[in-house]
Amino acid sequence: MTDHPEETGPRRSRRHLGSLAASFALLLASPALMSPARAIDLSPGQPDRPRGRRNEQALAAIPASFRFVREEVFTVAIAPGGPPIATYATDASTVVGADPDIASLIADALGRRLELVPVAWADWPLGLVSGRFDAAISNIGVTEQRKEKFDFSTYRQGLHGFFVRSDSPITAIREPKDVAGLRLALGAGTNQERILLQWSRQNVANGLKPTEFLYFDDDTARNLALLSGRIDVNIGPNPNLTYQAVKDGRSRSVGTVSAGWPERSDVAITTRKGSGLAEALTIAVNGLMEDGSYAKVLARWGLEAEALDRSQTNPPGLPRF
Repeated sequence: MTDHPEETGPRRSRRHLGSLAASFALLLASPALMSPARAIDLSPGQPDRPRGRRNEQALAAIPASFRFVREEVFTVAIAPGGPPIATYATDASTVVGADPDIASLIADALGRRLELVPVAWADWPLGLVSGRFDAAISNIGVTEQRKEKFDFSTYRQGLHGFFVRSDSPITAIREPKDVAGLRLALGAGTNQERILLQWSRQNVANGLKPTEFLYFDDDTARNLALLSGRIDVNIGPNPNLTYQAVKDGRSRSVGTVSAGWPERSDVAITTRKGSGLAEALTIAVNGLMEDGSYAKVLARWGLEAEALDRSQTNPPGLPRF
């Protein structure tokens, strides 16, 4: 999901989209910004999608009382929010991306045909509770609040990525001191803002320079600001920024931070609370990790940094901030 914040916050600056747009054509032609881009398959057929095999251990873990929505089908809700997580293919109807690939592998492990049901993000909870779907696989983070109504089987880390221009001298951002004195793009009311404001306050308390924040409510404006040099670093959901970097070759990653910093934030397959399916799905995900198909999916969509070592059922979730 993409945040659409208002422009509020400390040391805020107004966006000058006219000047940015005017300079963008020059930036596109700048050899200094060019690095090799990679072709990304958004075709409906997905000929290179990894396929899995039946997992008998996972099947044995499904309670006899559990009833799938349809016979021989694994019905999954998914919200196509954009590549690389889930988006519409070139036929404008087939959903493709990293989450559809994971869903396909899980269906293979369960010996079932996958049916993806595109939904609005706000609609998956009610659909699960009402029994319309067997599971939701849509970049859903584990939180303590959500655990009151749903069970979770983790399959990816939830990360925010730090991205710079391809020719930037910045090599790594791993901890608060690495952003001291830099200009960063933020969205008001987002997790990124919460994290970076804390980092900047910590730096000032330690005698370092504060971070300057420029606020944007549009992803295109953020990217233009980065390429034009108005900001040093863009921070946002790691999958989205990774896709942009892979697609055009004009930016690169210099680090990540947990979306729930200082807590861990994992993304999980989501099922009805107490349905009994979660443990079977956790076993299935761990099988995918062991046979290498899980790693192939993440590599295919440039999400290697978000890999987990093991899937867990209902791990500690993010608290209310």
